[in-house]
Amino acid sequence: MSTVLLPAAKDVREMLEGLVGRTVVVSPGAPVTPSPDRPVAVAVYVAPDMSVNALCLMDLGASAYTAGGLALLPPGGCQDAVEEDGELSPMLVEALHEVVNVISALFNTPGAPHSKLHKLYAPGEEVAGDLAGMLAGFNRIDLDLDVQGYGKGSLSLVLP
Repeated sequence: MSTVLLPAAKDVREMLEGLVGRTVVVSPGAPVTPSPDRPVAVAVYVAPDMSVNALCLMDLGASAYTAGGLALLPPGGCQDAVEEDGELSPMLVEALHEVVNVISALFNTPGAPHSKLHKLYAPGEEVAGDLAGMLAGFNRIDLDLDVQGYGKGSLSLVLP
């Protein structure tokens, strides 16, 4: 059985555009790293044996704007969540759960073990200790996103 592969930036863009129904500009970015002043959503994907085989990290902007686009929420409310509230509303977290669930398909390539969403840590939620060390993995793709009409954010896909 082969291993999980990182998707190409083009595949990430096409999936996000399909999800939010808007143009999403994707460009190389800096690694998304959680810190006290930078809340980050962390989606954990597992193989059938429950071993972690991929992580998706999204900063507040990427989290709010992809979730808002999927749920057809007004851009202003999503921008307020990022710029004023510093956290996602329960409705945005619910929509983000669907976004990261669909992202699991990016890891399900022929020959790779099936990946499925195991858990979503909302931005600012404490990540389990055993996962914290994986967040800085070297096998990764780091992207900046600009969701048309909503705003900019960053996303990192990491393989442990």
